[in-house]
Amino acid sequence: METKTIITPPFTDEVIRSLKAGDMVYISGVVYTARDAAHKRMCEYLDEGKSMPFDFEGAAIYYAGPCPPKPGKPIGSVGPTTSGRMDLYSPRLIEQGLKVMIGKGFRSQEVIDAIVKHNGVYFAAIGGAAALMGKCVESAEVIAYDELGTEAVRRLVVKELPVIVAIDSQGRNMYEEGRAMYQSACCG
Repeated sequence: METKTIITPPFTDEVIRSLKAGDMVYISGVVYTARDAAHKRMCEYLDEGKSMPFDFEGAAIYYAGPCPPKPGKPIGSVGPTTSGRMDLYSPRLIEQGLKVMIGKGFRSQEVIDAIVKHNGVYFAAIGGAAALMGKCVESAEVIAYDELGTEAVRRLVVKELPVIVAIDSQGRNMYEEGRAMYQSACCG
């Protein structure tokens, strides 16, 4: 029986380097939600010399805009947002210390280059399973940009949030490798 690999923030360079594209892992601990409106706001804050809403060092941003919680629950469904929407802002935030991102879908070459240069990792969350992802959340609180509604930055405490290493710190990209494997299998 295979054991679960559970990783916890803050993520160290050593942990990030140990992750390989295709690895299935579970995250337990604090992650932050932020989508494109919050990313834009954070970059504006950088331009204005203002501080970020949380310390990027060892932290993870989950590209998600959660649904409101049902009574007695910390959060509603919380599925991943298409990561490409953050690509305009991600390289700058990676340069500021952000190393761990969670979302779904392809990333631009600029983001991949920044991941490799700054020893980062991009996790794919399970798209279409937002209710399952919501069950992994033990607590949730808005910590910044409340006026953005669902796109506000939230601090989540998660237990065994399932993710797959989509792009590792060496630049190996499961989206590209999976496509190549499929093409060679089906098309000779």
